[in-house]
Amino acid sequence: MRKPDTPTARRAALGNTILLGGLALLSAALLLLHAGVLRWRDPGAARWIDATLVLSAWLGLLGWWRQQRLPAPRKLLALADAAAAQDPLAVVNGARVDAVRAEVGVHVIYAGQTGFAEQLARQTLQSLQAAGVSARLHGIDTLTLDELRHADRVLFVASTTGDGEPPDMAQAFSRLTMRQPARLDGLRYGLLALGDSDYEDFCGFGRQLQRWLEVSGARALFDPVEVDSEDEASLRHWQHHLAMLSGVSDLPDWQAPKYQRWRLTERRLLNPGSVGEPCFHLELQPLQGSANWQAGDLVEIGPCHAPDRVTTWLAASGLDGRVPVAFGKERLPLAALLQRCRLPEVHEIDGLDEEAVAVTLRLLPHREYSIASLPEDGAIHLLVRQMRGRGGYLGLGSGWLAVHAPVGAEIALRVRSNGNFHAPRDARPLILIGNGTGLAALRALLKARIAAGHRRNWLLFGERHAAHDFLYRDEIERWLADGRIERADFAWSRDQAERIHVQQRLREAAGELRCWVDAGAAVYVCGSLDGLAPGVDAVLRDVLGDARVEQLRVQGRYRRDVY
Repeated sequence: MRKPDTPTARRAALGNTILLGGLALLSAALLLLHAGVLRWRDPGAARWIDATLVLSAWLGLLGWWRQQRLPAPRKLLALADAAAAQDPLAVVNGARVDAVRAEVGVHVIYAGQTGFAEQLARQTLQSLQAAGVSARLHGIDTLTLDELRHADRVLFVASTTGDGEPPDMAQAFSRLTMRQPARLDGLRYGLLALGDSDYEDFCGFGRQLQRWLEVSGARALFDPVEVDSEDEASLRHWQHHLAMLSGVSDLPDWQAPKYQRWRLTERRLLNPGSVGEPCFHLELQPLQGSANWQAGDLVEIGPCHAPDRVTTWLAASGLDGRVPVAFGKERLPLAALLQRCRLPEVHEIDGLDEEAVAVTLRLLPHREYSIASLPEDGAIHLLVRQMRGRGGYLGLGSGWLAVHAPVGAEIALRVRSNGNFHAPRDARPLILIGNGTGLAALRALLKARIAAGHRRNWLLFGERHAAHDFLYRDEIERWLADGRIERADFAWSRDQAERIHVQQRLREAAGELRCWVDAGAAVYVCGSLDGLAPGVDAVLRDVLGDARVEQLRVQGRYRRDVY
């Protein structure tokens, strides 16, 4: 990116000015020295024409040379902007104008004080590049507003210093660029905010940056990730978003979770006959000690390959899966290790024996799921949909939990706190909005509210068909009948000719929504990032107004857990 007005740039400009001034004085002195012998003669029309042609050719050559020196992405963007001004559907270099920006890739911007933000930004860059995503790294002190407007996707890694202050390298950007909203309607961004909760204004600069991006019209790729004092779990959550952004399911963790041993004790199909993928209720219990969590928390699962896939890989490689190999402090059969690790291409390990292959292996990345139960239930409950990739193959995490792991199998699991989605401590009204497996976290929140005796709960939930996809139906209908849920609205998208979604049900209840919010209600949203989250946000802003929604967010009364 082009650098802004920095001390180095100013010194360079001053030096160029002095040099040009010196040359001008020298030229004037030489002209005065020969003034007595100089006499004008008209060279004639032919020579005037020749001189003009030579000058034109020289200027043309300079222009061509300058154009060649422009970075390829900037040239493409300049062409796209010019073409779009004439025709929004124009084609540049064989691509639609609206696709040109996507070719520029992802800009990773860091704003740090101690070097930690830059380190995480470099790891972010490396993860994206390993997944085949074009990405570039820059410090925020080299970022200009013009370049931000031309970017398509930007990932910010922003730390906070002092009591909510921007780091030194972000002072100019904060003071000059962020002082008023900009036009960033085409920008999509992700934010990793670094902070320390010992300070009152936790992640202060990151939150300031988020608010400025929002009021400038930029759209979030996913909800901001806030890291408290280098918390490993939050950093893994950021890597989870990077994997989703890059479309590569086996993007390795920077640091693997410290799993505990759990046992899968129950798996039950919840949507028999559904036109959608099977959805399972799972129960897991710890094999050692006990675990504690709150409604809204998550689990990180260490997935495994299906045994037959490992068997097929061993047959292709010619290796013996029964041979014991070392992996960290463990020693276990190669087949057991392969089940937990990324399977390399056979040509990558050509000529290596079992022990040498084990050295090259890396663990499969974790998968995250919302907890659907409370500790009082005696087990962690998960709501897992069996996902399939474009080739029809089962998803890594859902395939392991929903299909390959037999009931009774040992599961690598770690509970992770998700404080941003914990239930309100008081009895304020609570509006819970979700779709699909997003119901898992909402179920846990409802359980916590009911256990605390808080009955002002409003559930809005959407799925395909009421007959097949009403997850936890008996439980929800019992809570409604008992008055533990005050109101419920359901959107069954395929029970009628016209598709109906949760956000439409929310809009239909606009008057009730205002009343609940005026009464101090908090709004919790859990479900899909692409459909549900922006749709609900748009309805909230239409009904309540942008200022009120921002006020709810600042007060912690508008919270989302979307994926």
